[in-house]
Amino acid sequence: MKKKNRIMTSMLATWLIMALVLGACSSSNDNNNGTGKQDGQNVQSGEDKKPDASKDDLFTPVGEYPIVKEKMTIKMFAPQLASIENMATNTFTKMLEEKTNIQIDWELVPDNSLNDRKQLMLASGDYPEVILHGSLTKEEQMKFGKQGVFIPLNDLIDQYMPNFKQAMEDLPYLKSSITAPDGNIYALPQINECYHCNFAQKLWINQAWLDKLGLSMPTTTDEFYEVMKAFKEQDPNGNGKADEIPLTGSDDMWAGNIAAFLMNSFIIDDYSSKESGTMLRVVDGKVDLVADKEEWKQGLLYLNKLYKEGLIDPASFTQNADAINQLGNREPDNVLGAITTALISYALSPDDDHPRHKEYVTVPPLKGPNGVQQASYFGGVGNSQMAITNKATKEQQIAAVRLADYLYTEEAIVQQERGVEGVNWRKAEAGELDMNGDQAKYYLIPQEEVKPTHNDGWEQIGPSLRTYQYRDSWVALQDPMAEGAYEVRLKRESAKYEPYQSAEMYPTSVFIPLEDAEIAAQLRTTIRDYVTSNMAQFITGSKDIEKDWENYVKGFDGLQVDKYKEVYQRGLSGSN
Repeated sequence: MKKKNRIMTSMLATWLIMALVLGACSSSNDNNNGTGKQDGQNVQSGEDKKPDASKDDLFTPVGEYPIVKEKMTIKMFAPQLASIENMATNTFTKMLEEKTNIQIDWELVPDNSLNDRKQLMLASGDYPEVILHGSLTKEEQMKFGKQGVFIPLNDLIDQYMPNFKQAMEDLPYLKSSITAPDGNIYALPQINECYHCNFAQKLWINQAWLDKLGLSMPTTTDEFYEVMKAFKEQDPNGNGKADEIPLTGSDDMWAGNIAAFLMNSFIIDDYSSKESGTMLRVVDGKVDLVADKEEWKQGLLYLNKLYKEGLIDPASFTQNADAINQLGNREPDNVLGAITTALISYALSPDDDHPRHKEYVTVPPLKGPNGVQQASYFGGVGNSQMAITNKATKEQQIAAVRLADYLYTEEAIVQQERGVEGVNWRKAEAGELDMNGDQAKYYLIPQEEVKPTHNDGWEQIGPSLRTYQYRDSWVALQDPMAEGAYEVRLKRESAKYEPYQSAEMYPTSVFIPLEDAEIAAQLRTTIRDYVTSNMAQFITGSKDIEKDWENYVKGFDGLQVDKYKEVYQRGLSGSN
């Protein structure tokens, strides 16, 4: 999963361990590409490059290795992670080349400049045969697919990728998440099923304070108000000072927005970061805006009530993740009652040197005054990683997808992600338990020294398949509060949200048609900025909800909301 905050130097070792654990947390077919070929065909120098399956003299049968009988070189674009010493000499690279007989000619760019270099490369026409890891947006897949830069992979998948075909059968969301509106698949994804990612909007509450005050876990918005009021007024940290902060958050954290979790008790709010959130819902197949509805107003009134009574930290609208970390670790007394965030580790390091983290558990979705009780769900496939360009020969196309199909096997995934068997990991022994308390399959060998770099694997570069079952299969501590059991804890806490998965949230993995993609992005940003700006003003009282509501709603008239809903409706219809 994709993690975001900076931490204090004293916490670096713990965070390195946590990061390792969490990481492991168009147009229609009659369009012409300007080459005399229709979309859906690969074009290279005007030649139809549809793969030829009858190449027995070059390839072994599908599923057998090596893939090619004679060594073949393919140039591949990928990031150079700072933590990996050398992709050419990397042990996983060497194993992969030996197993497949395919030599990788690396075109590497610094990870932090991947997007800029990718854009320049594709625009200039100076790109390699394969983009192994390009974080390719749906818009990029459609744009460069339409142009003929990315070849359609449908036939190649059907003929040469049995492992990936099986994944599409096993994961019902997968095919629709990677199929463009023209029916083509232009890029292969990295699949990473993760409970705490899918249910990122969480509210963590101080269970120790609940116990001290004799309070039950709140189940409704009214009960939550009463708990926050008690946190403020009844000195739960016992220092005789009115220094408790009942509820805080930060937009600088993943799913740290102070309002989104609570708004879901009134109407769906899919905001999880400054760059995400459509402000839309789907009811009976129809796309509609949520932020102009009466339920949204009710949610604002509730949040304003919390704020007026001092139950929401005023800094929630401006502070960054570092401020949250300082707040959580304030000494000598804990002042933090509850926090909206995907990860409690933004505030408190989950290790034995900082035991305060053990005081916190998640609050299940609260039932609102109209009976609404739901959790936003962020599952599915967003960006894809691997594309084959029109620079690849027919033989390279076949070899590349067969190599990719191997990357989707568990044999490859374990070595790619974890490194060398016997050095970095081993098969689990009888009686060693996984995250679910069942017999485990793999054991991560503790390292005597945590080094800043390694050369034992690719970490999470390229296409791969990390299902719930795979992630759960590693030996895990059974006490979720123990040091080193943070992912177990996150999974169990996130499981509280699964029964309440929203039926109205706009799906996160829908392709917006290419002709609509630019206007959709512009309108999404404009509308989201308008909503969040007014939301903060309504909650803090800078604007009066009752007096200013009608003007606020009228303000949507100039934001092309109808057009916005229309393009997202087309995207939804095309994905069904």
